[in-house]
Formats: sequence, C-alpha cells, structure tokens
Amino acid sequence: MNIMKTKYRFANPILLTYCVALSLCLAGCADMAGIAPHSHLTDPNSLGIGKDFQDGTTSPANWPTAKWWETYHDDQLNALVEKAVSGSPNLKLAAARVDEAQAIAGIVHSASLPKVDGRVGLGRIRYSEQDFIPPPYAGHYTWTNSAFVSASYDLDIWGKESKSESGALDNVHASEAEAQESRIALESLVVHAYIDLSLQYALLDTEQRTLTEQQKIVDIANRRREIGLGTQLEISQAEAPIPVTQSHLKQINEQIDSLHHQLAALSGAGPAAGDAITRPTLNPVNSIALPSSLPAELIGHRPDVVANRWRVEALARGIDVAKTEFYPNVDLSAMFGFQSLGFPGFLSNKSRMDGITPAISLPIFNGGKLRSNLGVQTARYDQAVERYNQSVVDAMRNVADQVSLWHSLEEQQQDTQRAVELAQRSYDLALRGYRSGLTEYINVLNAQVNLLNQQQNDAKVRFGQLNSYAGLVQSLGGGTVSAQESKSTQTPGSN
Repeated sequence: MNIMKTKYRFANPILLTYCVALSLCLAGCADMAGIAPHSHLTDPNSLGIGKDFQDGTTSPANWPTAKWWETYHDDQLNALVEKAVSGSPNLKLAAARVDEAQAIAGIVHSASLPKVDGRVGLGRIRYSEQDFIPPPYAGHYTWTNSAFVSASYDLDIWGKESKSESGALDNVHASEAEAQESRIALESLVVHAYIDLSLQYALLDTEQRTLTEQQKIVDIANRRREIGLGTQLEISQAEAPIPVTQSHLKQINEQIDSLHHQLAALSGAGPAAGDAITRPTLNPVNSIALPSSLPAELIGHRPDVVANRWRVEALARGIDVAKTEFYPNVDLSAMFGFQSLGFPGFLSNKSRMDGITPAISLPIFNGGKLRSNLGVQTARYDQAVERYNQSVVDAMRNVADQVSLWHSLEEQQQDTQRAVELAQRSYDLALRGYRSGLTEYINVLNAQVNLLNQQQNDAKVRFGQLNSYAGLVQSLGGGTVSAQESKSTQTPGSN
C-alpha cells in the first residue's frame, strides 16, 4: 500500500534570525510619530475647596459609615434600604455587567495561553481515474482518514496580549465601581423618598389642624349669628376655605400613596408591598462634620470618579496595544497526526505527519491603517481623561453645593421657627378678637392663611435638612466599605 507521508522540520536558526531582523527593519514603514494624547489628568488638590469647606467643622475620620442611613434612627427605613439593596433589579443588572466584564477579561486572558486543537476526519470517496491518485484507488471507492492534534502559541514579544489583559481587568474594576455607584444611588433614592413621605405626613398634620380650626371658626360664626352679633356673610366666609383645605388633604394623601408605591418599587416589590409602610419616625440630624482629607481622598470615595479613572487606565492600555501592532508578530505552531488512504496502516508510523512552524507577520504597507487605529485609541484616551476631569470637578461642586445647602437650611430653620411663633401669636389674637366681636372675620382668615404657610415652610426646611444630609453623603461617595468590598472601588495605582 502506498502511504502519503509528510514531515516538517525546524527552520534554520540563522535564517530565522535574519527574518526577524529584516522584519524589524521593514516595520519602520509603519511610523507612529506625532500621535500622542493631549489631555492630562486633573490633580484634585489643584481645585480650591471654597469657603464652605473652610468655615465648616472637619474630622480626619468623618467619612460616612457603610450604613449611613441609620443616622436617622428609623428601623423601618433600615429595613427598606436593606430590602432594596437585596431585591432591586437595577443592582442585579449592574452585577450582571460586572460578570460580563469578568467574562470578557477571561476571553482576553485566553488569547495569551497556548492553544491546542484536535481534529479527526473519516470519509468515503470515489477517486477519478484521470487524476493523480494511482491504482488501486483510482476509479474506486476508498476511505480517507486523518487525525491531527495541533498547537499554537503567540510569543507576545511586544506584550500585546499582556497589555490587552491589563486593559480588560481595568474595565472589570470600572464595572465594579459603577455597580457600587448604582448601589449608593439606590440607597439615596430610598432615603430621599422616605424623607419626602415623612414630609407629606407633616404637611397632612398641618392641613388637618387647619381644617379643625376652620370648622371651629364656622361654629363661632354660627353662635355669633344666633346671638345677633354676626351675619350670614360671616358664616359663608368661614365655610369657604373648608373645601379648599379638604382638597389639599386629598392631594397629600394621593402623594403619600404614590411614595408608598415608589418605595415598594425601589425594593423590587409590587405596589401592594407599599401598603405595609407606616408613618416614618425619623430623628433630626443636628450637625455635620466634613472629612478633613477633602479634596484629596474624594477621588477614592466617589465610585463614579473611580470608574472614570479605571476607564482611563483601560484606554491607556488600548494605546499600548495599538502600538504593538506596528511591530512584527512571531508565533509558533505545531502539529502531529496521521493521514492515509484506507484503514490499513492508518495509525502506523508511515502515516505520521508532524511539524513545527514559526510564523512572522509584519506591517509593511498598511501603516495608514495602523496610524489611524492608534489615533482612534489616543482620541478615546483623551475623551476618557476629560470625562474623569469633569467627574472630579462635578464631585467637588456637588459636595460644595450640599454643604452650602446645609448651612443655608440651618439658618433658615431659625427664621422659619420664629415665623411660625409670630404667625401663631397673630392668629390667636385675631381669633380672640373675632370671638369677642372686636375684629372682623377677614383678619382671622388672613392670620390663618399666614400661619398655614409658615408651618408648611418650617416643615419643608426641617425635612430639607434631612434630605441635605443624604445628598451630602451621596456627594461624598456614600458610606465607607469593608476592606474586601473596597477592592471593587480602589483607585488605580493605589495597590
């Protein structure tokens, strides 16, 4: 039986050396000169912190704790936040993005590993009598059999694969930081909605007290008319505001129901879960102290800033990968197997095929494409740097805004409390005068409207402070995390 036999041997080492040297010379045709990033990372310490930071109380360790919402001392709020974190579809979506980034990093890592493939082929073929196949196979059916194992390995002389893997891992870190950002945003949404719910209950109390007072005034007007001191006009004037107040009560109740539904949805549950939410019992936050390490450490606490920093690192590796394309690529491939016509002797030494083949690929006449690709990667890096720089500026502005708002609300609260006291005194005097027949009803109505407005303003300022604290925590990057969790949001270059 005639057996087809092919063997490959190592190339001449001297010839291989010359080929590599020639490749390096020819690679000069792909010139990367003149393509470099233009943007530079902003140093947070170069940004002025402003008077709001300088005038406030600071503490070296005053970063918010992981469960910062417990500052409000409301068990129901604690349970709602925990349920939201464990059941929110948005957080599960963010976690899935992290899994995707890790899988992509695994794919990139696999490119740096040796590859081994196996192939077995069996086929029955009739060979032509007019072809190169000799008798006894020509003009007859016979089996063609092959079995091979092949392997290949990229030597990665210029570090292309390792840089690609580093960039993929940077994207994993960025995805983890973005997941942490989603978590903080969700926690803040729950807290803000809960505070708004508490505010609506406070406004409901104010309107109900107003309605009670209005009904009392109607009774007074009726008694005054019965004894001849009042008129039907006064009764009509006293009754007129009641439907308006009742309408306000319905609107507030509608808003309360909506917030119940919102809190249930934030927890990943249906509207029915909101029915179990009772009136909040929030404690006030009387003071704040800023971290003394601002602004330097803010970039390590804000997940959005951390994520943007990792994206910068990933795209820096993208530039490195694009540069390796300008150099020759050397890889090795090897194969071993058997091939024969017919089954006799298929796995014998005579049917053996084996060989090792070094391969060199080099850029010679595609320099324009390589330069354009490097230009694209460089431009993307510049964009990432500017996004990072903007996120640092925005982070500082957000903290300054929340600190300024807190100080403003502190001052406003003193004013609104004083305004409520004065409005209450004016209303009491007007009501006393009307009851004794010394003043007209219009004075009572005006005093009552003013009292209602001042009470509502005071409630909005008080609960505004609670919201301001939550906003400040979010602007600082949320609560601190454990050492294990902090690996997800570590700053590039910190480890």
